[in-house]
Amino acid sequence: MTLLPLTLSALMVLAACSTSDATSADSTAATSTPMPSAHTKLPPTSAVGHCGPDSGLTHRPGTLTIATDTPAYSPWFVDDNPSNGKGFEGAVARSVAERLGYSPEQISFERVPWAEAIAPGPKDFDFDINQVTIVGDRREAVDFSSPYYAVTQAIVAMPKSPAAMARNLNDLTGFRLGAQVESTSLAAIEGTIRPVHEAVAFETTDEAKTALAEGTIDALVVDIPTGFQITESDLPDSILVGQFPRPNTVTEFFGLVLEKNSPLTPCTSAAVDALYQDGTLDALAQTWLVDSIDTPILE
Repeated sequence: MTLLPLTLSALMVLAACSTSDATSADSTAATSTPMPSAHTKLPPTSAVGHCGPDSGLTHRPGTLTIATDTPAYSPWFVDDNPSNGKGFEGAVARSVAERLGYSPEQISFERVPWAEAIAPGPKDFDFDINQVTIVGDRREAVDFSSPYYAVTQAIVAMPKSPAAMARNLNDLTGFRLGAQVESTSLAAIEGTIRPVHEAVAFETTDEAKTALAEGTIDALVVDIPTGFQITESDLPDSILVGQFPRPNTVTEFFGLVLEKNSPLTPCTSAAVDALYQDGTLDALAQTWLVDSIDTPILE
């Protein structure tokens, strides 16, 4: 995958946008490469040494409990098995755990619905990894680690749908558009495209894909790696119409989700920053995610 170069200062400025409100448009930087944190200095590996199995900071003593939704979709995970360390987020989760000092035998994976993971209140996990965008209103309910990935939104449609002919975002305003409930994809429909028809919110991406295939909606808004997965594997007859402009009002960054005021928040941020610093996040993105350079931009 070819990644476009950005200066470190540009990355830091873009990462600072991640605290913007979710009702604004969602997009990404000039590349889908992972980004460093805007609020944490890149630390040495020793900075996370006090967060390991003997720290007493985890939900269960000596075990790091990691959550994600079910099913765990590709390319984020492989074979719906978060524990195998495969897929981009599966590999990121394992890398963060290893940086914190946990072996695979000291990691437990739990299935937690996406909306439940970002809801206020106590958590039965140490961190959740599930393509959750860092936005300001969510920070009121949960903690986020430093960002581990920057991504833009994309439009998926069936080839016979008039929505497949869209060349800009204004072309989509007359169509029935859908996205996962409470997602930034849904916020992008409502805040950026602003269609004349109310956006349709689905509990899961599987439900949204079924609606698209059956013609209940004209187009689906998802993050672009998921868009590639849908068009290449899940619904091979569908097409990737294009991606949102980038940068836009909001640059979208994924972060690990933790309980509000978790003692592990600085630990996970330090681990993610270290993985950025040593090139691990970039290497994992090249291994597991599809480049978006050739996808049309819908201005």
